[in-house]
Amino acid sequence: MKKVILSFLFVVAAQLVFGQETPKPVEIYHPDADAKAQIKKAISEAKADNKQVLLMIGGNWCKWCRMFDKFIHVDTQIDSALKSGFVMEHINFSKENKNAELLSMLSFPQRFGFPVFVILDAQGNRIHTQNSSYLEEGEGYSKEKIMEFFKQWSPQALNPANYK
Repeated sequence: MKKVILSFLFVVAAQLVFGQETPKPVEIYHPDADAKAQIKKAISEAKADNKQVLLMIGGNWCKWCRMFDKFIHVDTQIDSALKSGFVMEHINFSKENKNAELLSMLSFPQRFGFPVFVILDAQGNRIHTQNSSYLEEGEGYSKEKIMEFFKQWSPQALNPANYK
């Protein structure tokens, strides 16, 4: 009888441990989205708000993409710096949709790996492509490096009046 009870408890415990579904990662990229329309909308917003456009190119398959997105929104100082200077769009790169034509127009930023960041000015001109590995520190991202990246490519940093 003890063996039956122990076996039953073992089965119940195994179902509790192994039967739980692993939560699906948050989808920040949408393979079916029209990337050109995303960028057009972001440029319009950036122009109206005197900001730059920050394109974060990657895919839901990319651990570092999801990690970066979470990192920048969890820290209020980083989130504030991002929102004050940039309109951000997630541009998909996946087997379902590589956005090849668009990435060609952006001078092939995927050569740097993922995520990769492309900054456009409020007129839609590409002004910088950033390899995200320069923003890493250890097994994650560096707050100081990200803050410096946002600062150096903000509209204020690129205002010619600041250099007279």
